[in-house]
Formats: sequence, structure tokens, C-alpha cells
Amino acid sequence: MRGFLLFLGVVSVVFVATWAYRVNYRTQEAMSDVARLQRQIAKEREAIAVLRAEWAYLNRPERLLALSEENFGALRLMPLSAENYSDPMKVIYPTPEDPLLMSDVIEAAVMQALGETE
Repeated sequence: MRGFLLFLGVVSVVFVATWAYRVNYRTQEAMSDVARLQRQIAKEREAIAVLRAEWAYLNRPERLLALSEENFGALRLMPLSAENYSDPMKVIYPTPEDPLLMSDVIEAAVMQALGETE
């Protein structure tokens, strides 16, 4: 009986050692994957920053104005000025006397969905 318990103990130690080795190996592999992904994220963030800087450089107003003047014959683009905008007081707003009630809209939608017509 003592020999059997000793054998069982040795097998258990070997099993646990193998399991611990595999867990350790998988953990190290996962850590290297995380480090690789973090390096890749940092590289992508740097690329995004470069692209944003390039976009800001290409969208400079003086550059766009020069390009629009240079290509006026083909594009017919004009620079924006205050005359391009209208006075907000010229906008016609609905009067409070004839508002469209939401209940009427909902009722009409339900009637249409049910196939009923007025």
C-alpha cells in the first residue's frame, strides 16, 4: 500500500509539474502577444498623428485658396465670404396657430399600417 501511495505521489508531482510548465509557457506566449500588440498600437497611433498633421497641412486655407484660383476654369470654385450667407431673419418659421400635432401623425401612421384609409 505504501508503494502504491508513493507511486501515486510521483505521478501527481509529474502531472502538476507538466501542467505548471504548460501554463507558464502559455502565459509567456500571451505576454509576448500583448507586447507585440502594444507596439503595433503605438505604431498605428503614430501613423494616425502623421496623417492628421498631413491633413492639416493640406487643408490650409491659403493653399486651398491658391488651388481654387489656379483651377478656377475647371472647377468654378469661389472663396466663401460674408455675402454667401443669408440673414436668419429671412427664414420663414411655422406659426404657432397651425402646428402639426404629433398625435395626428401617429394616428395616420397606425391607420396606414393597418391598411385602413380615410
